[in-house]
Amino acid sequence: MEKYLPQAFEARMREMLGEEEYAQYIRSYEDERQYGLRVNTLKCSPEELERSGLFGARRIPWVENGFFYNGDERPARHPYYSAGVYYLQEPSAMTPASRLEVHPGERVLDLCAAPGGKATELGAKLQGRGILVANDISNSRAKALLRNLELFGVKNAFVTNELPGKLASCFPEYFDRILVDAPCSGEGMFRKDPAVAKTWDEDRPAYFAKLQRDIVMCASRMLRPGGTMLYSTCTFAKEENEGTVSWLLSKCPELHLEEMIPYEGFSEGRPEWGDGREELRKCVRIFPHKMHGEGHFLALIRKEGDRRWNGSVQKTAPTDKKDRATVTEFMKDVTADMDWNRMEIRAGKAYLVPELPDTAKGIRFLRNGLLLGELKKGRFEPSQPFAMTLRADQYASALCLKPEDERVERYLRGETIYVQPGECAREKGWQLVCADTYALGWGKLVNGVLKNKYLSGWRKN
Repeated sequence: MEKYLPQAFEARMREMLGEEEYAQYIRSYEDERQYGLRVNTLKCSPEELERSGLFGARRIPWVENGFFYNGDERPARHPYYSAGVYYLQEPSAMTPASRLEVHPGERVLDLCAAPGGKATELGAKLQGRGILVANDISNSRAKALLRNLELFGVKNAFVTNELPGKLASCFPEYFDRILVDAPCSGEGMFRKDPAVAKTWDEDRPAYFAKLQRDIVMCASRMLRPGGTMLYSTCTFAKEENEGTVSWLLSKCPELHLEEMIPYEGFSEGRPEWGDGREELRKCVRIFPHKMHGEGHFLALIRKEGDRRWNGSVQKTAPTDKKDRATVTEFMKDVTADMDWNRMEIRAGKAYLVPELPDTAKGIRFLRNGLLLGELKKGRFEPSQPFAMTLRADQYASALCLKPEDERVERYLRGETIYVQPGECAREKGWQLVCADTYALGWGKLVNGVLKNKYLSGWRKN
């Protein structure tokens, strides 16, 4: 693997680590790649997945709901993946969201969120209460982010496509928790993906450090007094890690580093790689020769004070009474906990929207809250994202299929499937189609034939 490492990178790593530890780092390239999945606690507990025995899954010791799985397994092909039961994620990359303490009801921002590995975990921690603002400056990447949040069943997300500076002007000192998984030179991924090493040059760390400093300064303006921000990268470069953190602390004296939940494989930050301040030791570095994961850096930052945001919020839009009654009639069959007072109907589509500040008007967004469905000719058709928030026991009639049932794959390909008498509580009408009890989507049953309502853009080829 050493042949993939640029000479300038090797020289710098040797200088940073010293000859003995550098040799250990190089030997780690001979180790097998680590594969990981993270359980979606909105739908499944880690204990449930462990009992299932799937994929040779073994607990990741520093991430409560993380698992290693065998490299010859294919969990992306299992119906549970299509049900949003877990997210495939490199083990070290699970660490940032695991070290940002998020509580239901809080206001949370993932500033550089695509494709959604960390945002989906933050959304799961909120348990449907509060709000998650998930942002990415790339429109195409933001669409992938939205898809993953919908697949996970996160119903209180505001998915935006804005520059950090624009968000900072709209959300001053608004968020309780902020995650900044910053764009970086990617040195920690060289072992996992040698192609990344081929794009590296000596100027990349300095380029990304400048970009990171703009981003974290915007993030600090959005953090409320008493709130915490987790800054992370997947690089080893000093200027992008301790350098960026010490720069931020020097510019914002109200910010201080906090200790994180420890793990024996973590390495502490190095003051001499920043501006020399001792508190940089509270940062965490993850090295592949010390842990079963790729390279990562984390810093947990708290803003002094304890002041809650208390500005005015946007009111829900007025809704036509007839349209609301149509949606409400369908929702009589739904037992999930939803705040129907936050329902809006706009342009024939019904949404469950989270509370946002008045200052958020004018932001480019892909989705505000949960798309419940559409009104068509006086009837309501529930949406794919809405289905993904439900369990089999939360809708009046469900078709629960075993994962190995060939009808599951046919359903996911968008095909019509046949249903035996008694398989559903109702013999006609809308059905929540599930793999075991985990929702996959909707179907409409007529005379033993289930018309497929699985979202066309999600269908397997």
